[in-house]
Amino acid sequence: MKFDMKQLAIIGPTASGKSDLAIKIAKKIDAYILSIDSLSIYKEIDIVSAKPSKEELQSVKHFGIDVLNPDEYFSVDIFIDIYLHVKELCEQENKNLIIVGGTSFYLKSLLQGLSEIPKIDKETLLHVKTKLSDLTQAYNYLSSIDKEYMSNISPKDRYRIEKALIIHEASKLAPSEWFRLNPPKPIIENLDIFNIDVEREVLRERITKRTANMLKLGLIDEVCYLEHKYTREPNSMGAIGIVEVLDYLDGKVTCEKMLENISTHTAQLAKRQQTFNRTQFENITHATLDRLEDIILAKYLPV
Repeated sequence: MKFDMKQLAIIGPTASGKSDLAIKIAKKIDAYILSIDSLSIYKEIDIVSAKPSKEELQSVKHFGIDVLNPDEYFSVDIFIDIYLHVKELCEQENKNLIIVGGTSFYLKSLLQGLSEIPKIDKETLLHVKTKLSDLTQAYNYLSSIDKEYMSNISPKDRYRIEKALIIHEASKLAPSEWFRLNPPKPIIENLDIFNIDVEREVLRERITKRTANMLKLGLIDEVCYLEHKYTREPNSMGAIGIVEVLDYLDGKVTCEKMLENISTHTAQLAKRQQTFNRTQFENITHATLDRLEDIILAKYLPV
């Protein structure tokens, strides 16, 4: 008899207790965990990303954590590839799956799907490589073809410029026209989503405590190490927690102000996450952390 794998998602703002809840539930419903966190995907960014501890990662099998180096590009299509691999593994090993994290945009992308890209031959790849030798010129060329589409892409975003070039060279269409003719197909359908509701003041207090703990764990040393090894150029080095420490290292702010800035910017991120989670999903259950465990287990724990 084929195993009927169950999937669910636990989302919520940063510092709301998602990871702890996911681990508790995973142990009870025999599930693996897939992280949807745009920073935990990177190796060596441990304190800044507030990854689960080594003990927690060993207690339940996690995916989507420590996959890329900080100077490697991460995008939603990479995440979808990771999801498809994990889903296949869960089906093979008779495990359920819990998707958990704060980057809910990736979850929405799973529900909406991605458009296919056209078939690519060696000649097309050669043309793209030649044009990419001058990134600015490649960006300007694409902008002249599809100004609206390229207005949402940074002139320094090599990955997305390359993707747009590949689509244009292979299809002979503007990227926006290609996507119009090839709409995305959902990767997951009918997924139950559980969102942690937290009062702003409670969340702000948790963020402040977590930031102070990050300092004790070696936040400044971690950022110094990352800067020395990877420079400040990678996208990952623009994350909250890294930027503020770099300002401190540059002598722009005191240590106390650095911590205040991290807490403030994290709280602003949390507010954006809460708004996104409330407005972007169907089949979603909102509840406080202390109630959510019982709600989920009532639905997914075998009777």
